[in-house]
Amino acid sequence: MKRITVYLVRHGQTFFNRYNRMQGWSDSPLTPKGIADAELAGKELSKINFAQAYSSDRSRAMDTARIILGKSFYLDTPYTITPHFREEFYGYFEGEDSHKAWYMTGASHDAQTFKEIITKYSLDASKDFMKAADPFHDAENAVEYWARLGKGFKQLRAECTDGDKVLMVSHGTTIRSIVGKFGQGQFDVSVSPMNGSITKIVLTDEGVDVLTYNETTL
Repeated sequence: MKRITVYLVRHGQTFFNRYNRMQGWSDSPLTPKGIADAELAGKELSKINFAQAYSSDRSRAMDTARIILGKSFYLDTPYTITPHFREEFYGYFEGEDSHKAWYMTGASHDAQTFKEIITKYSLDASKDFMKAADPFHDAENAVEYWARLGKGFKQLRAECTDGDKVLMVSHGTTIRSIVGKFGQGQFDVSVSPMNGSITKIVLTDEGVDVLTYNETTL
């Protein structure tokens, strides 16, 4: 059975992160701290011999990946940009203050914060609630979101070989959604992965196994 070990790295801090704004498919540049986040992740990941590298197609993920891959030990690593591992799309709420957006999303469900929503309900419920609260209904619901991520997992299984170690630079909610769905309740996904943190999963022909979550060291 094919086994592919994927090192999921959350991109470095951006200005939207710093200002606590919703940042799904929209984008903002890495802050100086965000550049340092990427450099620290690259230093830690220098211990790993990656067969391939990937990132989402948002600039914050691509910039983080390029900083990591700019180290001399990764200069020959094949690098692919994929839309399938983008952050969740927040529709009308893109760029909104995060506290306000989640209050508008969860208030009718007696939950005033993102943490309350996912604790009382689930991460998938937060996606469905946001699509319902979006006046344009453009935000991704759980079915739409997982259909996209499913294409991403299919891409990795098709392009990687048994035993490969793979870098994937992605996003906070996407990483904790993966861990929440496949981690069998072993990890506290009410805590967001830190910028530059490393989460390790294994893809097999049968599914996804989560090994670690939100680590700063290997």
